[in-house]
Amino acid sequence: MTIQSVNRAMDILFLFTNATPRLGITDMSKLLGLTKPTVHGLVQTLAQRGFLYQDSETRKYSLGLKIHELGTILSCTLKINQVGAGPARRLADATNYMIRIAIWDRGEILVTFNVFPGSQTINYQQLGPRVPAYCSASGKALLSMMPSKRIAQYLKETTLKPFTPNTITTAKDLKKELEKARTNGYAEDHEEYLPGLFCVSAPIFNQSGNPYAAISVSGGFHFFSNEELDTISQQMKETAAEISRSMGYFQQATPL
Repeated sequence: MTIQSVNRAMDILFLFTNATPRLGITDMSKLLGLTKPTVHGLVQTLAQRGFLYQDSETRKYSLGLKIHELGTILSCTLKINQVGAGPARRLADATNYMIRIAIWDRGEILVTFNVFPGSQTINYQQLGPRVPAYCSASGKALLSMMPSKRIAQYLKETTLKPFTPNTITTAKDLKKELEKARTNGYAEDHEEYLPGLFCVSAPIFNQSGNPYAAISVSGGFHFFSNEELDTISQQMKETAAEISRSMGYFQQATPL
């Protein structure tokens, strides 16, 4: 298989999203601008290796179990999951809310695992879901700690599409939100991606001192009182700092 064939095979896999989970040969041919015979040959190879699955009735394809298998292996071996599982479980029990760990991936936030209060197991059987960074607490927490040039590049490449009436859709408003998050040490999501969901998130740093992941606390919007928010955000920031240290991050003391 040539490098061009590998690239085309990857392009085919990337066509499958939450919006387009099932595609036919004609669909893929049109989307990629390739001939049907070319697409058919690549798809057949991907299907034979388990990366695609064909429905016998509709003849359309969807992602195969091999993708899930590889995703599970990646999720279970990610260092952030290994060092974050214990602290996340303790935070879930302390706050009585769902806790998630997420990482930055090409302008989106990818959830690597979640844990519920009282649970003895960590749910990291598959990576996901993906959420645009600008309308998620975790995304804003990470963006707030990035250099201004990187934020500017992100805004240049990203369309701030509304998902709810509360979604931030202007660069000016997003910058204000990021300044607030940087000052507070955590970011908030006020029903900006999903109606009824309120979320707070704090950044986690890696050994190089870069924002690498984020930990979040999620619940129904009406459940969070101001007093509870203060308590939870402090617990969350302490947990984020604990995980950051486990990732090799060392924060120098501020000179007197």
